[in-house]
Amino acid sequence: MKALVKEKSEPGLWLKEVPVPDVSDNDVRIKIRKTAICGTDVHIYQWNSWARQTIPVGIVIGHEFVGEIDAVGRNVNGYKEGERVSGEGHIVCGECRNCLAGRKHLCKKTNGVGVNRDGAFAEYLVIPSSNIWRCEPELPDDVIACFDPLGNATHTALTFDVIGEDILITGAGPIGIMATAICRHIGA
Repeated sequence: MKALVKEKSEPGLWLKEVPVPDVSDNDVRIKIRKTAICGTDVHIYQWNSWARQTIPVGIVIGHEFVGEIDAVGRNVNGYKEGERVSGEGHIVCGECRNCLAGRKHLCKKTNGVGVNRDGAFAEYLVIPSSNIWRCEPELPDDVIACFDPLGNATHTALTFDVIGEDILITGAGPIGIMATAICRHIGA
Protein backbone atom coordinates (compact mmCIF):
# COMPACT_ATOMS: atom_id res chain seq x y z
CA MET A 1 0.00 0.00 0.00
CA LYS A 2 1.05 3.61 -0.40
CA ALA A 3 1.84 5.63 2.73
CA LEU A 4 3.47 8.90 3.78
CA VAL A 5 6.49 7.88 5.81
CA LYS A 6 9.01 9.81 7.87
CA GLU A 7 11.84 7.95 6.16
CA LYS A 8 14.80 10.17 7.06
CA SER A 9 15.96 12.31 9.99
CA GLU A 10 15.44 15.53 8.06
CA PRO A 11 12.58 17.76 6.94
CA GLY A 12 10.07 16.13 4.60
CA LEU A 13 7.90 13.07 4.13
CA TRP A 14 8.24 10.31 1.58
CA LEU A 15 5.53 8.48 -0.35
CA LYS A 16 6.49 4.84 0.01
CA GLU A 17 5.14 1.39 -0.70
CA VAL A 18 4.71 -0.40 2.66
CA PRO A 19 3.01 -3.67 3.66
CA VAL A 20 -0.71 -3.67 4.45
CA PRO A 21 -0.85 -4.02 8.26
CA ASP A 22 -2.05 -7.28 9.81
CA VAL A 23 -5.07 -7.36 12.11
CA SER A 24 -4.57 -8.69 15.64
CA ASP A 25 -7.33 -10.28 17.70
CA ASN A 26 -8.70 -7.04 19.21
CA ASP A 27 -8.03 -4.74 16.25
CA VAL A 28 -9.82 -3.47 13.19
CA ARG A 29 -8.23 -2.57 9.89
CA ILE A 30 -9.66 0.57 8.33
CA LYS A 31 -9.49 1.47 4.65
CA ILE A 32 -8.81 5.19 4.86
CA ARG A 33 -11.19 7.47 2.94
CA LYS A 34 -10.02 10.91 4.11
CA THR A 35 -7.53 12.39 6.53
CA ALA A 36 -6.88 15.82 7.99
CA ILE A 37 -3.52 17.48 8.56
CA CYS A 38 -2.79 18.30 12.20
CA GLY A 39 -0.17 20.63 13.62
CA THR A 40 1.58 17.48 14.84
CA ASP A 41 1.96 16.35 11.23
CA VAL A 42 3.45 19.73 10.30
CA HIS A 43 5.99 19.45 13.15
CA ILE A 44 6.94 15.99 11.92
CA TYR A 45 7.28 17.26 8.34
CA GLN A 46 9.45 20.19 9.49
CA TRP A 47 11.46 17.84 11.73
CA ASN A 48 11.62 20.33 14.59
CA SER A 49 13.21 19.59 17.97
CA TRP A 50 10.04 17.94 19.35
CA ALA A 51 9.80 15.64 16.31
CA ARG A 52 13.50 14.74 16.43
CA GLN A 53 13.11 13.65 20.07
CA THR A 54 9.76 11.88 19.64
CA ILE A 55 9.21 10.40 16.19
CA PRO A 56 10.84 7.13 15.17
CA VAL A 57 12.23 7.27 11.64
CA GLY A 58 10.28 4.94 9.37
CA ILE A 59 6.85 5.64 10.86
CA VAL A 60 3.69 6.31 8.84
CA ILE A 61 2.28 9.59 10.17
CA GLY A 62 -1.28 10.98 10.52
CA HIS A 63 -3.96 10.53 13.17
CA GLU A 64 -7.07 12.39 11.96
CA PHE A 65 -9.09 10.13 9.67
CA VAL A 66 -12.31 8.54 8.51
CA GLY A 67 -12.64 5.25 6.69
CA GLU A 68 -14.42 1.93 6.37
CA ILE A 69 -13.70 -1.22 8.32
CA ASP A 70 -11.86 -3.62 6.04
CA ALA A 71 -11.20 -6.44 8.52
CA VAL A 72 -11.93 -7.25 12.17
CA GLY A 73 -9.93 -9.29 14.67
CA ARG A 74 -11.44 -12.52 15.97
CA ASN A 75 -12.23 -11.03 19.41
CA VAL A 76 -13.96 -7.94 18.00
CA ASN A 77 -17.70 -7.78 18.62
CA GLY A 78 -20.13 -5.10 17.54
CA TYR A 79 -18.34 -3.98 14.39
CA LYS A 80 -18.38 -5.39 10.90
CA GLU A 81 -16.67 -4.87 7.58
CA GLY A 82 -17.95 -1.93 5.55
CA GLU A 83 -18.95 0.28 8.49
CA ARG A 84 -17.77 3.89 8.30
CA VAL A 85 -15.70 4.76 11.36
CA SER A 86 -13.23 7.19 12.85
CA GLY A 87 -11.19 6.79 15.97
CA GLU A 88 -9.25 8.05 18.94
CA GLY A 89 -5.54 8.28 18.24
CA HIS A 90 -4.27 7.60 21.77
CA ILE A 91 -3.77 3.86 22.27
CA VAL A 92 -3.60 3.05 25.99
CA CYS A 93 -2.58 -0.14 27.78
CA GLY A 94 -5.95 -0.70 29.51
CA GLU A 95 -4.21 -2.45 32.40
CA CYS A 96 -2.40 0.18 34.46
CA ARG A 97 -3.83 1.85 37.55
CA ASN A 98 -4.89 4.96 35.61
CA CYS A 99 -6.60 3.00 32.84
CA LEU A 100 -8.45 0.78 35.32
CA ALA A 101 -9.60 3.86 37.25
CA GLY A 102 -11.04 5.45 34.09
CA ARG A 103 -8.19 7.93 33.71
CA LYS A 104 -6.94 6.62 30.40
CA HIS A 105 -5.69 10.08 29.43
CA LEU A 106 -3.03 9.58 32.13
CA CYS A 107 -1.80 6.17 30.92
CA LYS A 108 2.01 6.24 30.93
CA LYS A 109 2.12 3.61 28.19
CA THR A 110 0.07 5.66 25.70
CA ASN A 111 1.10 5.28 22.07
CA GLY A 112 -0.03 7.88 19.58
CA VAL A 113 -1.30 6.87 16.15
CA GLY A 114 1.06 8.47 13.64
CA VAL A 115 3.47 9.41 16.43
CA ASN A 116 4.64 6.25 18.21
CA ARG A 117 2.96 3.73 15.91
CA ASP A 118 1.97 3.76 12.24
CA GLY A 119 -0.74 6.23 11.36
CA ALA A 120 -3.49 7.11 8.95
CA PHE A 121 -1.61 8.75 6.06
CA ALA A 122 -1.82 5.41 4.30
CA GLU A 123 -4.34 3.29 2.49
CA TYR A 124 -4.99 1.22 5.65
CA LEU A 125 -4.73 1.75 9.41
CA VAL A 126 -4.94 -0.84 12.19
CA ILE A 127 -6.08 0.23 15.67
CA PRO A 128 -7.84 -1.47 18.60
CA SER A 129 -11.60 -1.76 18.19
CA SER A 130 -11.97 0.02 21.55
CA ASN A 131 -10.60 3.16 19.86
CA ILE A 132 -13.14 3.45 17.04
CA TRP A 133 -16.70 4.70 16.69
CA ARG A 134 -19.33 4.61 13.98
CA CYS A 135 -19.95 7.80 12.04
CA GLU A 136 -23.38 9.31 11.60
CA PRO A 137 -24.38 8.84 7.95
CA GLU A 138 -25.40 12.48 7.45
CA LEU A 139 -21.96 13.81 8.39
CA PRO A 140 -19.56 14.27 5.46
CA ASP A 141 -16.13 12.66 5.49
CA ASP A 142 -14.46 16.10 5.54
CA VAL A 143 -16.09 16.87 8.90
CA ILE A 144 -15.44 13.47 10.44
CA ALA A 145 -11.77 13.56 9.43
CA CYS A 146 -11.27 16.56 11.74
CA PHE A 147 -13.20 15.23 14.75
CA ASP A 148 -9.98 15.07 16.78
CA PRO A 149 -9.35 18.85 16.87
CA LEU A 150 -13.10 19.53 17.02
CA GLY A 151 -13.33 17.30 20.09
CA ASN A 152 -10.43 19.16 21.70
CA ALA A 153 -12.07 22.51 20.96
CA THR A 154 -15.47 21.35 22.23
CA HIS A 155 -14.05 19.90 25.44
CA THR A 156 -12.05 23.04 26.14
CA ALA A 157 -14.89 25.45 25.29
CA LEU A 158 -17.46 23.58 27.37
CA THR A 159 -15.19 23.10 30.39
CA PHE A 160 -16.19 26.57 31.58
CA ASP A 161 -19.58 28.26 31.92
CA VAL A 162 -19.19 30.78 29.10
CA ILE A 163 -22.84 31.59 28.37
CA GLY A 164 -23.23 35.37 28.48
CA GLU A 165 -19.55 35.86 29.26
CA ASP A 166 -16.85 37.78 27.44
CA ILE A 167 -14.08 35.38 26.53
CA LEU A 168 -10.60 35.55 25.08
CA ILE A 169 -9.20 32.69 23.05
CA THR A 170 -5.51 33.03 22.32
CA GLY A 171 -4.32 31.23 19.24
CA ALA A 172 -6.07 31.38 15.90
CA GLY A 173 -5.11 27.93 14.69
CA PRO A 174 -7.77 25.38 13.75
CA ILE A 175 -8.59 24.44 17.36
CA GLY A 176 -8.79 28.08 18.47
CA ILE A 177 -11.09 28.93 15.57
CA MET A 178 -13.32 25.93 16.33
CA ALA A 179 -13.44 26.86 20.04
CA THR A 180 -14.42 30.41 19.08
CA ALA A 181 -17.29 29.15 16.93
CA ILE A 182 -18.50 26.82 19.70
CA CYS A 183 -18.39 29.56 22.35
CA ARG A 184 -20.20 31.96 20.07
CA HIS A 185 -22.85 29.34 19.26
CA ILE A 186 -23.63 28.73 22.93
CA GLY A 187 -23.93 32.43 23.70
CA ALA A 188 -20.58 33.71 24.87
